[in-house]
Amino acid sequence: MLKPGMMLGDRYEIIELVGSGGMSDVHKAKDHKLNRYVAVKILKNEFSDDRNFVSKFRVEAQSAAGLAHPNIVNVYDVGEDDGIYYIVMEFVEGITLKEYIMNNGRLSAEQALDFSLQIASGIEVAHQNHTIHRDIKPQNIIVSRNGTLKVTDFGIARAATSNTVASNAMGSVHYVSPEQARGGYSDEKSDIYSLGITMYEMVTGRVPFEGDNNVTVALMHIQGEMIPPREYYPDIPASFEKVILKCTQKKPERRYLTASALIADLRRVATNPNGDFVVLGGNTAVNAPTVMMSEAELNTIKESAAQRSYEEEPEDPYMDDYEEEPAPERSAASAGTTERERRAAASAAAGRKASFRPEPASTMDDDFDPDDDDYNYDYDDEEEEEEEISDDIDDDVDPKLQKIVMIGGIIAAVIIAMFIMLFVGKAAGWFKFGNGTTKDTEEENQSIEMTVSVVGLKIEEAEKALMSADIPYEVEHVNDDAIATDIVISQSYEKGAMIPAGTKVKITVSSGKEEIDVPNVVGYEVTQAETILEDDYGFHVTHGYEYSDEVEKDRVISQDPVSTQKVAKGSTIKIIVSNGPEIKETEVPDLRGKTQQEAEAMLTNAKLKLGGTSEEYSATVPAGQVITQSTSYGTKVTEGSSVDITISKGPEPTSETPKTYSANFSGSITVTADSTNSYNVQVNYVVGDTIKLITSGTLSASSPINIPAGSNVSGLSAQGALQVLYNGSTVKPEDVNQSINVEVAEE
Repeated sequence: MLKPGMMLGDRYEIIELVGSGGMSDVHKAKDHKLNRYVAVKILKNEFSDDRNFVSKFRVEAQSAAGLAHPNIVNVYDVGEDDGIYYIVMEFVEGITLKEYIMNNGRLSAEQALDFSLQIASGIEVAHQNHTIHRDIKPQNIIVSRNGTLKVTDFGIARAATSNTVASNAMGSVHYVSPEQARGGYSDEKSDIYSLGITMYEMVTGRVPFEGDNNVTVALMHIQGEMIPPREYYPDIPASFEKVILKCTQKKPERRYLTASALIADLRRVATNPNGDFVVLGGNTAVNAPTVMMSEAELNTIKESAAQRSYEEEPEDPYMDDYEEEPAPERSAASAGTTERERRAAASAAAGRKASFRPEPASTMDDDFDPDDDDYNYDYDDEEEEEEEISDDIDDDVDPKLQKIVMIGGIIAAVIIAMFIMLFVGKAAGWFKFGNGTTKDTEEENQSIEMTVSVVGLKIEEAEKALMSADIPYEVEHVNDDAIATDIVISQSYEKGAMIPAGTKVKITVSSGKEEIDVPNVVGYEVTQAETILEDDYGFHVTHGYEYSDEVEKDRVISQDPVSTQKVAKGSTIKIIVSNGPEIKETEVPDLRGKTQQEAEAMLTNAKLKLGGTSEEYSATVPAGQVITQSTSYGTKVTEGSSVDITISKGPEPTSETPKTYSANFSGSITVTADSTNSYNVQVNYVVGDTIKLITSGTLSASSPINIPAGSNVSGLSAQGALQVLYNGSTVKPEDVNQSINVEVAEE
């Protein structure tokens, strides 16, 4: 069971289970490559483990992928991932036609006609592409939300017919054609029969044949009498009923030969519901008489049918063991029966034997009396009545069957005559072949019958079967793209054929796909690597992704299998693609209300950097604190990213508030080295009438006056001027070097 979130083929993300059937489970999935929803059908384990079935399943699903039509569920892809085999299909939101009928009951003639045209249109396109569905039924038809019908399961239905299908598949047996029920050849007309049964269910709300088990229902399809739909509901248009009856004829050649012909009549029904344009070929099975069977005959049918799988060519269980009724003794008056009368009687007996229809066990007449007049013909009737019976029989009996019976009788007579001649001649010593031929030599020269079929078996099982049957054989191994390794592909003599003396049966066994060298795509850009592997070599490519500091983003880091290996054509090559250097993310902290120093420390701890800073007036945030940040807190960003901040300058000053200034001082005053003078120095900053003392002292060659950095005067009402007094005079002596800096700023 797949779980939501699992990936298939490095592409399809499983979302949820939406349905389950006998062969598969259906999941809704996301196609990450094309960004769309798809339906992924997963084969169940009992089918996934059958390599022969899987090989055929792949071929048929790929064939179905070529069908494109509004009334067909498109198949997009088919693949395998770690032993999980899947089909990727169009995702259609809706319910099956079976559920639709169960929810709404029988459909109106107009709606049933519309639905029938849509289904037939999808089948028509499939048949034109040489694809036969083989399992048309309401369960395989989806009614979408917009009213469009889509036929699904083309590939999986065809593959299933080549595998053993158990006889308890009740969902399909109600719609199976007579030739499929017998295990015979099925073609486009088999799909048309199943569509006819589906149309029957749409207009009546029921299937035509019901029974206690599959055997009973299958036999009803072969011989049972179908109640015409209008006997249930007279409001069904007569022409529509005829279309349904023609689709469901027992003999394929009496049905519509193509879906196109069926569509043409359905369109005529839409424009002329009461028209008489549908041509029914020959007598329908509805009018054929029913022949009752004994309990022994019914048991024989049940045992044979229960063991039969639909893909095998079965014997006819209810014909092989059927014994013709002994003719009643004639009266003296009828002893002189003519040759014409004898032929009529023989034809009547053959007609009864060929056209009987078994009834379900529950409806069998336990009081069946072979002497009852209802079950025997009166051979003493008038000549004209015999002719009428003979004409009826001729209508019901297939002319081809009569011809085959006649030819078979001639051949049997010839063979019997030859055996009699051989027996008499050998007894009389007429035939002598060679001299001294021993019994052992005669046995060596005799051919043997091929009594087994080993096609599809594993070679070990095939060899056991051949040795058990004492059949000489030889094995040939060949590459095969469709058949799994060690599975028998063919045998030179079919089952039932005679193998000449001294001849061995050639058993051809698959060696799997041809092995070829794997190219080296390491270092290639990913699309180049895909082109080489898929287009040039025919491999299937899956992907993995890793971070790499050495390999450039979107280039191949490694591959499996590696280039030194040989693998089968069509194998899967996994390439690991570089995502480039690993990018780690971190969360941006909340810097609001922090000082610039605090904000920078918080960013460093989060592996981020302080970007630009700016200042703004703020009536709510105190001066010196962060008002805003360029990236919102809580956001995930790449480690090492920068974050800008804005610092508050406090409330914006108004025009009534006087401005104040501050002055910063630095520098020094020195006397030349050869001077012997000394001075009393005073450094002032004068603002209007206000004198602010900066520093003072005695200046000499050995005692300079320094103003340390950071000396300042604040709270000044205006900008002022620097004043330096030497012994009370503002005149600087010639031997004095004065270097004082003043910086004034608005507070």
